[in-house]
Amino acid sequence: MTKIPADRIAAIEARRDELQAMMATGDLPGDRFVQVSKEYAELEPVAVAAAEVRRLRAEAASLQHMTHDADEELRSMASEELRANDAALADAERKLALSLLPKDAADERAAMLEIRAGVGGDEAGLFAGDLLRMYQRYADRMGWKVELISASPSEAGGYKEVVIGVEGRGVFARLKFESGVHRVQRVPATEAGGRIHTSAVTVAVLPEAEDVDVAIEEKDLRVDIYRSSGAGGQHVNTTDSAIRITHIPTGIVVTQQDQRSQHKNRDKAMKVLRTRLYELERERLANERAGARRSMVGSGDRSERIRTYNFPQGRVTDHRINLTLHRLPAILEGEMDEMLGALIAQDEADRLAQLDG
Repeated sequence: MTKIPADRIAAIEARRDELQAMMATGDLPGDRFVQVSKEYAELEPVAVAAAEVRRLRAEAASLQHMTHDADEELRSMASEELRANDAALADAERKLALSLLPKDAADERAAMLEIRAGVGGDEAGLFAGDLLRMYQRYADRMGWKVELISASPSEAGGYKEVVIGVEGRGVFARLKFESGVHRVQRVPATEAGGRIHTSAVTVAVLPEAEDVDVAIEEKDLRVDIYRSSGAGGQHVNTTDSAIRITHIPTGIVVTQQDQRSQHKNRDKAMKVLRTRLYELERERLANERAGARRSMVGSGDRSERIRTYNFPQGRVTDHRINLTLHRLPAILEGEMDEMLGALIAQDEADRLAQLDG
């Protein structure tokens, strides 16, 4: 476990006190006050954690001294209290170390989930629909808002591809480890012989971009407008409202035809394009950093098989952390906290280990 030096703890608390004093004067201009307030809000929980470590270290030193006292009863009492203090100190040291790890700037952002049926035909499409409902139910539990961006239904009642936007506090931080290949093993409803089929669905979780993140110039876009296709009847648009936007420098193509309004389709297509360009830039920067971390949990490789949902055995296995939970129905109902919590804990452990190294 990383032990934060005492002088760094003192510096953290001193900076917190300095910021507090600056805000108390009332002399700061508006922009500077906002800047100082933001730094204080980010530093305050770190300073609280640092103060707790400092207190427990002082207590440990005092108790350690008492274990050498001439009074046997006092030595025994001090030894017992020292054991409890050591456990509390280890926990406090870990919390402080975690608070000092570099933050992913995108963690607090909304996210876009792209769910695509892979190998397995109709069964893969049906499972794509199952995953969509799982994420929707989890979002409901978290009090997040879900917006359907686009959907390409399959003939069997599932989805060839579906894209949703999820808004709320810490969405990307909770869902970012869902990127990858999700494998399902079950007997399809159409399988008369009762044979188990294996299918796959790919999930990509992208932090949603803000207008200031990505500069998109009109000269870099080719916009094609065409008539939406549909299943027939009232669902077919009779106007040219579908949009296909090609970002020429990167070759990224986004199509949108879910809305009857050409303007609304363009807005949604630009939202998707902006998010994909933002993710492209995030990946480029991560690859450029010396020793960029590619941990087994956080790699985000969309071609990597990350999880298996086995219906006959009622289990879900996450292969990155070797975790198996025998509660598949509940997980598909959105009870994902145990799985996601284990992934986040493993990521934290990996990053702390890197800090130690």
